[in-house]
Amino acid sequence: MALTSLRWVTKRAEARRFLYRSLYNSSHGFNETEAKRKLAENSGGSIDLCKGENGIAKLCLNNPSRKNALTGTMMLELEERISELESWNEGKGLIVYGAENTFCSGGDLDGVYALSNPKDGLMMCMFMQNALTRLQRLPLISVALIQGHAIGGGSEITTSCDFRLMTEGSEIKFVHKHMGIVPGWGGASRLIQIVGSRQALKLMSSALTIRPEYALSIGLTDDILSSAADKALEEAQTWITQYTKGPTNTIRAIKKIVTSGREHLLEDSLRKEKDIFGTLWGQPVHLQALSKVLKLS
Repeated sequence: MALTSLRWVTKRAEARRFLYRSLYNSSHGFNETEAKRKLAENSGGSIDLCKGENGIAKLCLNNPSRKNALTGTMMLELEERISELESWNEGKGLIVYGAENTFCSGGDLDGVYALSNPKDGLMMCMFMQNALTRLQRLPLISVALIQGHAIGGGSEITTSCDFRLMTEGSEIKFVHKHMGIVPGWGGASRLIQIVGSRQALKLMSSALTIRPEYALSIGLTDDILSSAADKALEEAQTWITQYTKGPTNTIRAIKKIVTSGREHLLEDSLRKEKDIFGTLWGQPVHLQALSKVLKLS
């Protein structure tokens, strides 16, 4: 192989490793095998993936009886579906949405309670930061379709997409302070990138209910859809097509250069978010709040 060709292959391999590498590994005290074992104990729901011939995939958070809260097995499935998308060379776009016209109410409370000690909470934090960072790094232009509620961890998932679309009557809410914690799935770091530090401080410290018009005014959402609930997914697909038109390699290359441009500071910010999250998870204020919410559910 010619030297120039070898260099090109090497650079391409390095770029691929950058896009798909995990944020945490054993050198950070993360035991992936143990994390998956613990998460597998909390089952229910599913993460459904449909890859379209037009290069646009649909990823559905499917646990409607719990307002699409993520169980442990759903977190595992989310990582598996992201791995599938990483290997989908024909892909150009991705729509993330929740089943039955609501987005996601965060982590399933039964699973959260089972992981309420600091060590397990930090393990879940690192697992979900890994998964959602890989989702953000996909060479696909992604959009979160927000219907109903995106609360807590659900609000964090929306920030891992490139764009956010909200339907009339929907809301986003970073409610973490009511649980005595801060975002731990990377949502704080990404929120700051999206709306700036001043607005992010307002949204997290007030646990404000963010409705579509306000979200649009601060740049948290990119558009408000007018379709009826059962037509919103179709409208979202039409909306994202304006960005996915063109040769697949070109669209994927555009996404890759944007990812590369924002990443260097993000990793440091995500790890700091993890450290701060670890000082709060499983502490008395968090456990009291969790116990209160469980009694009401």
